[in-house]
Amino acid sequence: MKRIGLLSDTHSCWDERFAEYFADCDEIWHAGDVGSMEVADKLAALHPLRCVCGNCDGGDLRIVYPPLARFRVEEVEVMMTHIGGYPGHYAPHIRERLMSRPTDLFVCGHSHILKVVRDPVLNLLHINPGAAGHQGWHLVRTLVRFSITGKRIHDLEVVELGGR
Repeated sequence: MKRIGLLSDTHSCWDERFAEYFADCDEIWHAGDVGSMEVADKLAALHPLRCVCGNCDGGDLRIVYPPLARFRVEEVEVMMTHIGGYPGHYAPHIRERLMSRPTDLFVCGHSHILKVVRDPVLNLLHINPGAAGHQGWHLVRTLVRFSITGKRIHDLEVVELGGR
């Protein structure tokens, strides 16, 4: 079993509670718009970090982190990017990739809208953890934690960090 801490759109915001909320995690995933290498480094100091760069990330983050990551955790195939859309409304370049090589879990950020929904057409779980930073129009800062055991994605919980 792997316990995952997932966040997105920190936009250079470091919240000391990240360490508390991710304490029991095995990995941390960041779905882009990290904002600064300092935030990425602090997350990576807690646990192994899987991260993609977002549209607001500068050159230093773009050198270290790709715009799209595809990886396997336990028996779950994962695709993560920053701008990806959601079931029925995927970004064209993402839809092509998902159709040609399906995944079990698709993770993206960008919209600042917390969303966990099953795609019945592609038979995958879509997660957007919302935004964990202060920048943007969202009202509540959020992150997500969940577990992966074999092919099962379970024990998903949303953590509200308070207003932006």
